[in-house]
Amino acid sequence: MPAAFVDEAHNAGGGRHNNSIYSPLVVMWLLITQRLCGGASLEVAVLELLRGLPASFWPRPCKRLRRWWEGGKAPSSHTGAYNQARQALPLSTVQQSCDRIFEQLVARSQPAGPEPATRAFVLDGTSMRLPHSPALCELYPPGHNLHGEGHWPLLRVLVAHDVRTGLGMRPEWGPMHGPGAVSEQALLETAIDRLPSGSTVIGDANFGVFSVAYAAEQRGHLVLLRLTAQRAQRLAGGVLRDGIDRTLDWKPSVADRRSHPGLPADAVVTGRLIIRQVQPDNGAAPFLLALFTTQPSSQAEVFELYGRRWAIETDLRTLKSTLQLDQLTCSTPDMVAKEIDMAIAAYNLIRAMIALASEQSGVPPRGYSFTKVRRIVETFAPVLANAPNEQAKKQIFDQMMTYVQQSRLPRRQRKRPSYPRVVWKRGATFPNRKR
Repeated sequence: MPAAFVDEAHNAGGGRHNNSIYSPLVVMWLLITQRLCGGASLEVAVLELLRGLPASFWPRPCKRLRRWWEGGKAPSSHTGAYNQARQALPLSTVQQSCDRIFEQLVARSQPAGPEPATRAFVLDGTSMRLPHSPALCELYPPGHNLHGEGHWPLLRVLVAHDVRTGLGMRPEWGPMHGPGAVSEQALLETAIDRLPSGSTVIGDANFGVFSVAYAAEQRGHLVLLRLTAQRAQRLAGGVLRDGIDRTLDWKPSVADRRSHPGLPADAVVTGRLIIRQVQPDNGAAPFLLALFTTQPSSQAEVFELYGRRWAIETDLRTLKSTLQLDQLTCSTPDMVAKEIDMAIAAYNLIRAMIALASEQSGVPPRGYSFTKVRRIVETFAPVLANAPNEQAKKQIFDQMMTYVQQSRLPRRQRKRPSYPRVVWKRGATFPNRKR
């Protein structure tokens, strides 16, 4: 992230260009630091600044900063100035920076070979809770059930992650409830424009609809979508059976045209319907798995690729549990967007370290522990920032990579039994609030 790129994006976004301690580059790094520390407070970010950052964060240091470096008065440890700087940071600057990080890391992690491999991205949706503030409740209304209206505003978020490396694209989101509620399919049609050209879109049965396949085909992407039994039976024109591998033209149904009136009259997606009986790993009864794909690969390759779709579930768990993105703490829509985008940048930083370790060892990137690598970066980043010279930096970085190589996940000889899917409620001392 060169400072020149950030300055250009900052000026284009209408931000005030003042030489200050909390420059746009510094503010974005402190947002990443908060997320690496599990959604830490503003105080943690300010202390990270006071502990020392590389001089490259300030290509044109201000007078106050130069005096500090010369042994003068240090900046205040209060969080007010940082809070004002992060709120004044234009959202467009954050978005452009997040997209640049993603694009460069995807290009950097391209497997070596005579021909570039097709990138495959798994798309899936999840939800996030927001603080209860008037602005957020109006834009992202809480849900309700028979007991009444909920308390927390809810977001519906769509993520797209690289199947092999786990690198994540900047998400798309919208309200989960209310008159402006958006579906995961609608979010996909917006996010798909930012995928690398020629990518393969992988989705479960929730995305196995005509609008998703048509949107991907119009943008030059391949698709690999799971279909429900009813939709697969309609496309097959008969009873489903194991071994079907048929080329067909998928045309929109009446319901598809009703929900997407802008579809042209000749809208069609040509692909393959593949049916195979599969046996779940948990010992459940076998079932027929129906896939629609525009990939020219063999049946075995198609099913092997779809079998890796489960990685998105562990990636979402990492974002929401390890990086504490399940409930945000900011109270304005603008800061919600910045928090989510910078959280993805922090996530991609860890994935980049893992991808580098994978290149050195040959172990697949998903064979490393994300949590342990996050702790390594969190611990060694300040030491690396304060290294006195390039030789010391290289020694510290090599030490980091040694510990990253020791973060490989264990290869268990036997599968451990799954923990029962039950909910353990927390004890409550006070009764629920009554309206």
